Amino acid sequence: MSEEAGSKDAFFIQLAEIAEAMIAAHGRDFATGALVLSAKFVAEGKPLIKRANGGDETVSAEKPG
Repeated sequence: MSEEAGSKDAFFIQLAEIAEAMIAAHGRDFATGALVLSAKFVAEGKPLIKRANGGDETVSAEKPG
């Protein structure tokens, strides 16, 4: 397996773990909506989260609107 394929597999595993956690905490409808909305933001090039001063610290999640 190439380094890129391994990296993609690792991200897919992380995504699956997040999806499972969202389902457990809030149900399938929430998880589906959150993942679809995230995919839409990625496709449109919109930021998924706001960052303080352009750094690494997460301030808040972007709200659709």
